[in-house]
Amino acid sequence: MRRSGWIVMLVLVAAGFLVGRFTSRVANPLATLRGTVSDNVRDNKLWRALALINAEYVDPVSTDSLSEAMLPTLLQQLDPFSTYIPKSEMQGVQEMIEGGFDGIGVAFNMMTDTAVVLTLIPSGPSERAGVRTGDRIIRIDDSLVAGQKLPQLNVVRMLRGPRDTKVKLGLQREGISQPVEIEITRGPIPLHSVETAFMIADGIGYLKLSQFTTTSYGEVKKALSPPPKLSPAAKHPRGGLEGVEEMRGLILDLRGNVGGIYDQSVKIANEFLPAGAMIVYTEDRNRRRVEEHSNGKGAYQHVPLVVLIDEHSASASEILAGALQDNDRATIIGRQSFGKGLVQKQIPFEDSTAVRLTVARYYTPTGRSIQKPYGTYVADTVSRVTPGGRVLQAGGGIMPDVEMPVDTLGVTPYLVEVVYRNILSRYTLDYTDRHRVALDNITSLAQLDAFFDRDKNLVNDFVRYAARQGVKPNYKQIAESRPILEAQLRANIGRNTPLGATALHAEAYAIDKTMQRAVEILEKQSKP
Repeated sequence: MRRSGWIVMLVLVAAGFLVGRFTSRVANPLATLRGTVSDNVRDNKLWRALALINAEYVDPVSTDSLSEAMLPTLLQQLDPFSTYIPKSEMQGVQEMIEGGFDGIGVAFNMMTDTAVVLTLIPSGPSERAGVRTGDRIIRIDDSLVAGQKLPQLNVVRMLRGPRDTKVKLGLQREGISQPVEIEITRGPIPLHSVETAFMIADGIGYLKLSQFTTTSYGEVKKALSPPPKLSPAAKHPRGGLEGVEEMRGLILDLRGNVGGIYDQSVKIANEFLPAGAMIVYTEDRNRRRVEEHSNGKGAYQHVPLVVLIDEHSASASEILAGALQDNDRATIIGRQSFGKGLVQKQIPFEDSTAVRLTVARYYTPTGRSIQKPYGTYVADTVSRVTPGGRVLQAGGGIMPDVEMPVDTLGVTPYLVEVVYRNILSRYTLDYTDRHRVALDNITSLAQLDAFFDRDKNLVNDFVRYAARQGVKPNYKQIAESRPILEAQLRANIGRNTPLGATALHAEAYAIDKTMQRAVEILEKQSKP
């Protein structure tokens, strides 16, 4: 079947199931649509079969249910990313795009079959109502949720709701025997793209970008802007890069970033590129080409830059990394990216559903197709050369300048068991509960390091906890995995402090070889 036939027929089906939605038998069911579509669609067997079903099938047919069942299968025949978005999923899709939703403003975990509040959105609905980190959510309105083996997504749906509506929580709080009852008025909750931004080493900034939403560019600009003068005790993880005025290098971490809004990656790339540099171009089926160029107004055109990618970095992440690599503007470190270089156009329908259809391909400035091979599509494998003379491999995705294989040193069966059975994570919650007051008062990385330095028994205490959970100690393997165990314990406990993701990434630096390599490169580049 010609692709044009599929697409035209698809739009007809989704828009009203073959125009007019047959409700009665007709002598010639195909004649009803004569003249409304092109010959190649009208003569297609699938189109004709649908019309015959509506007109001749023995029982009444729900055309809505047929179209809902058919559309996903139809789009799967095109490429891996053309898709149908049903009404039930549209809200979640829009939240990811727009960067926010309405809810109560808590992050929680249900590893012990009870929702434990890990962090609160600053000044959000829950914090204003008096919810505390460490609270266990026992009831939501009149529904018991603790110990019910509910999926975490079900609890999320119960907590979310329209703005200005109310929800009652029954909380179990440490030190209080009776449940604490709190009523919360739901409100707007932002979804941040910048997980954290802080100085990872002397003069070296680190910015973790987890997704591309409509707010991403603004968040990056804010994170890279010098914050107000802060005392060490007043540092806040979202306050920006303190000391950015003297920043001699920046690490932009795109690992695990699956992409999002295209124009946000273009705007962020513009901040680092000189005037007139190509950022990305697209090309459709008719070879119509649209190019994006930098305007020369970027504030960080001369800051040495390293970008981290991995096999999960996709779409907008690859556009950004490719633009910086092809213009000799950044060193790319990590592993080959995902290879998602197809442009989707989201086409809404009247019933609050939509089709996301591939309409073009993305290319890096040197002409590399970002898309990896799929089906009958074969990626271009011709190497390209940057203006600075670097040879870049093609073939889909972004190939790093410095490859960092998955580090398996210190990964023992003991470590695998305590991680995959969630014992390590459960221990960090238990530890946080036991040290709640001290951890809640930590507001800087220096304070966090000092806290852990006083606790010389962290790993040994964890090993005893794991033994109580049924994991017999293997002291040879524990010694081999000790650096990883200690770093992961400190990182996950630190995440439960007001520092949040800043502590998570700062403490994980001890075992993050990719980030360490990035620091080494930037330090060498900044030496006179």
